[in-house]
Amino acid sequence: MTRSLKLLTLFIVVLALTLTTVAIPATSHAQGAVTMSFWSRDSDEALVRGLVKAWNASHPNQIEVTIIPAADFVTKIGTAVAGGAAPDIMAIDLIYVPVFAAADQLTEITDMAKALPYFDKLSPSHVRLATYKDKLYGLPFSAEGSVLMWNKGLFKQAGLDPEKGPTTWDEIYNDAKKITALGNGIYGYYFSGACAGCNAFTFAPLIWASGGDILSKDYSQPTLTDPNVKAALEFYHKLWAEKLIPEGAKVDTGNDFFNAFETGKVGMIGTGAFAQATMKASHPEIDFGVTYLPGQNGGKSSFAGGDSIAIPKGSKYVKEAFEFIQ
Repeated sequence: MTRSLKLLTLFIVVLALTLTTVAIPATSHAQGAVTMSFWSRDSDEALVRGLVKAWNASHPNQIEVTIIPAADFVTKIGTAVAGGAAPDIMAIDLIYVPVFAAADQLTEITDMAKALPYFDKLSPSHVRLATYKDKLYGLPFSAEGSVLMWNKGLFKQAGLDPEKGPTTWDEIYNDAKKITALGNGIYGYYFSGACAGCNAFTFAPLIWASGGDILSKDYSQPTLTDPNVKAALEFYHKLWAEKLIPEGAKVDTGNDFFNAFETGKVGMIGTGAFAQATMKASHPEIDFGVTYLPGQNGGKSSFAGGDSIAIPKGSKYVKEAFEFIQ
């Protein structure tokens, strides 16, 4: 089960789109082959640079990459488009696409996209979020999903089955208690208490897997009376109150979103699928397992994340940009 939290980012995106700034010089038209600009947030840097390097080596139309810190990306895109200095292509967090489309900041690509022979096989979450008033404004670029990761070594030390990840909240709680009891600065669970995005990514799936939701069906209101929301908050509070989570988690703004698990002193953590490659490359000494984030009494869920790729309004090379997207 997947959902978007587009309402949670509506205010910041609309604010960014209303800002004005000095226009950034655009690439001038070229005779024959053209040079396009491609903006991406830093979390996709390796992917973007690899793709562009391969493209530039095999196509006359060239692409220049600009990498922007994720925290600054929405503001920079908003001000660039408003100032008439939009890049030709951008990769953007999929949850921001609906508001950019509603603000008429993206180029509609419906016909070109639906002509692709593999269109019906593309990530439905990305496509759904990139659709506004039955028109399409972006396509999937990178995919991400939230998961529950556990440290098999700590499970074994605590007398738990290292090959069996938790499938209910009670199992998370009971496993966390046994792991925390190991002492020596070891804790059973971790979440970044002061990071809204981190918690949307890893906490909301606990509610969805239990049959609840945090927004009404039309996304217009928070579902403050949903009993599944209350139960999930009480579950997190119990983990915190019984000190199964390190005290520093309370003020973590996301800097230790995954770092805490990398220390080898955290038994379980909600994180992203990206963490698997990170662990294998940087911490081969830590054996870990990965599963879905569970519901209160079973069920499973994940937040569908990642980036969409789009052509901002004002791009000089729409046809060429879509060729790259294709």
